Amino acid sequence: MPELTVEVGGRPFTVACQEGEEEFLRAAAALLDAEATTLVAQIGRMPEARMLLMAGLMLADKTAALEDQLRGLRGVLEVRDAELAQLRARPAQRVEVPVMPVGLSERMAELAARAESLAARIEERGGA
Repeated sequence: MPELTVEVGGRPFTVACQEGEEEFLRAAAALLDAEATTLVAQIGRMPEARMLLMAGLMLADKTAALEDQLRGLRGVLEVRDAELAQLRARPAQRVEVPVMPVGLSERMAELAARAESLAARIEERGGA
């Protein structure tokens, strides 16, 4: 079982952990150290047990706040999931898109050209 020395609040502690959990232990100790360092900076030197208790309580408070936020987010997700399930349960709506028959554009262009030609002839006759 590996033993690590971690520093919390400026004090070294030797702790054991399971094989492969060393990095987790270091990360956890860093969180505890951040809280303990804040305490020591604000209050000054204090007994080891009190420092560890206060730092642990500060972390527990932050954890509780995060858990509350997580519960709130899960509630929002549950509502969204229910809304999505309702939308998926609806029968599909048929959507019709008007489509121009093939060749209609060309025929309209021919008619426009003929109309312009007729208009030009009428203008020529009217002007003569």
